[in-house]
Amino acid sequence: MSEFDWQDFGPETQAIRAGQRRTHEDEHSMPIFATSSYVFQSAEQAALRFTGQQAGNIYSRFTNPTVAAFQARLALLEQGERCLAFASGMAAIMAVGMALLKAGDHVVCSRSVFGNTVLAFQNYFGKFGVETDFVALTDPAAWEAAIKPNTRLLFLETPSNPLIEIADIRVLADIAHRHGALLVVDNVFCTPILQKPLLLGADLVVHSATKYIDGQGRCVGGAVVGSEALIEKQVYPYLRTGGATMSPFNAWVFLSGLETLAVRMQAHCDRAFELAQWLESQPAVAKVHYPGLSSHAQHELAKRQQTHFGAVVSFELRGGKDEAWRLIDSTRMLSITANLGDVKTTITHPATTTHGRLSPEARAEAGIKDSLVRISVGLENLDDIKTDLLAGLSAANVENAGRATIADSA
Repeated sequence: MSEFDWQDFGPETQAIRAGQRRTHEDEHSMPIFATSSYVFQSAEQAALRFTGQQAGNIYSRFTNPTVAAFQARLALLEQGERCLAFASGMAAIMAVGMALLKAGDHVVCSRSVFGNTVLAFQNYFGKFGVETDFVALTDPAAWEAAIKPNTRLLFLETPSNPLIEIADIRVLADIAHRHGALLVVDNVFCTPILQKPLLLGADLVVHSATKYIDGQGRCVGGAVVGSEALIEKQVYPYLRTGGATMSPFNAWVFLSGLETLAVRMQAHCDRAFELAQWLESQPAVAKVHYPGLSSHAQHELAKRQQTHFGAVVSFELRGGKDEAWRLIDSTRMLSITANLGDVKTTITHPATTTHGRLSPEARAEAGIKDSLVRISVGLENLDDIKTDLLAGLSAANVENAGRATIADSA
């Protein structure tokens, strides 16, 4: 089974079958290899493995069979040559920067990325002499104009967090490559089930496996997928030395998550699409951000670039922070948490949570208003989700907030 080629199978099959190498015990489910080190058959074998002349396990900081199975499976789903797993999504992003950047380099980054990603480039890589300019995600001309002779990396999330804006990956890949830079895409909102950035020209894909890959909010992890040359020659040496390692237990959980990823993403997306339509009909809602709606500025691009529109919906209330907080606090079933990608629907106020550490000016530039609420749509009964939100809309005390009903989405 270890030599089986899964390339010609569908993604649903790959997500269930690929990557596993059965042991002499002939187990059906992937085991957890809970070991820090490995025994060598001889001193010569140990020397050959440590120098890279012979493949095999050395130390679980950088070689572990359970983690390797997760890496192989995710690489296949993203249609990349190699994947490395990390302790978190942010650890994966830090690894890309540490591996590919040096003092004096320049990065162009989307303004619409996760708040900690902004801080990583601005505060930490900046401390070591890497300059970052932030531009509007959906404006290719702004990306082109921001590039300098020392630009090494273009970094973005698409869809973005929390406004669900869509970047044209192929256009930005062309811009990056024309200037000798690499394009890195955070694919956490879509997963490889909905979008494959490498096929659109991206050089590296990063993931927070904590989100949809797990799917039940159990473990924290991340991954980087790309070509053998980039991963093996540049990112892997950093993992081996830096040690931001995914644990075997977490890798085992993520392997199980991948097995149901395709069916979960379809169900998430179906519910999110209907909920977004319903929210558009609510008088208390000023604007809904969801690429499945024809009102979304990148609706046609999302149709071309993704197989579905995703499971995160953001909306702006007719009010401000007080109204948004009252809405959130008045829900009974929804989980008030900044995490997303869970089977449980979650709700958060981005301006004071995920992007709360940014300056008010930076939030304003990114379009994150105090009235914005983000929902990661789970797999509960959709009418129950609507009922909970309707109670919140009524409690927000926005003029005419509670006059619509669940049935108004028709």
